[in-house]
Amino acid sequence: MTRIALICMGGFSSSVLVQKMEESAKKQNLEVQIRAMSEGNFKKYADQTDIVLLGPQVSFIEQQVKERYSHLKVAVINSIDYGTMNGEKVLKDALKL
Repeated sequence: MTRIALICMGGFSSSVLVQKMEESAKKQNLEVQIRAMSEGNFKKYADQTDIVLLGPQVSFIEQQVKERYSHLKVAVINSIDYGTMNGEKVLKDALKL
């Protein structure tokens, strides 16, 4: 199972995207666990995560997250995909990391 964490300012907007990603994963029979959270809460889940996706609004912490969690795959979600809540595309891009 691939474990993905979506980080945004409060974890609220990302929760909608998580639902879309989970729907896409279910259609494709993919085993993924996806959580939305704020950067401050991520520390609790770092050891339970394979991929970190950052919302465009927190892209400024990308380098910091990459340095702190160098064992994880980290990327910023494309702003258009995030804005349109394109869960299928975001999931596909995440699994390519």
